[in-house]
Amino acid sequence: MTVRLLTEKDAQAYRDLRLEALQKNPEAFAAIFEDEQKNPLEYYQKRLKRNEFWTYGYFVQNELVGIVTLLREQGPKLHHRSSIVAMYVTEKVRKRGIGKELMQAAIEQAKKIDGIEQIYLSVVTTNISAIALYQALDFEIYGTEKRALKTVDGTYWDEYHMVLFL
Repeated sequence: MTVRLLTEKDAQAYRDLRLEALQKNPEAFAAIFEDEQKNPLEYYQKRLKRNEFWTYGYFVQNELVGIVTLLREQGPKLHHRSSIVAMYVTEKVRKRGIGKELMQAAIEQAKKIDGIEQIYLSVVTTNISAIALYQALDFEIYGTEKRALKTVDGTYWDEYHMVLFL
């Protein structure tokens, strides 16, 4: 079992897990499966090579079972901020601390980046286990966005906005 930064060589496994995440937990992501599945493998290879964009993966016996991305905000007035996005752990290995290890890797990466002072994330208000994880890592809820996401079937999802000051 290992956590490591993904590279373009991991693009197929990353794509597969991301599509699983969008299918199984559509309420947790702004992207939708139907659009994302149209992206070619090269799209994911480029994504994993981007500057100021770090995606960590958790592997069990060489199988990618969890992912999280840290990105640095762009623009001179936002360059002190980073965001965590696209957090997902496959159902068969949940509740084993994998999400915590992924989050810790992303937080440690943020601490290494000169000028990063805070990390933001958003989480649907019904994802109790994720909220508990983030709070255990000292993220604080600073706001609630009503009807933040709307699924294809017309269901609305509220989100908490959370921040960790480094």
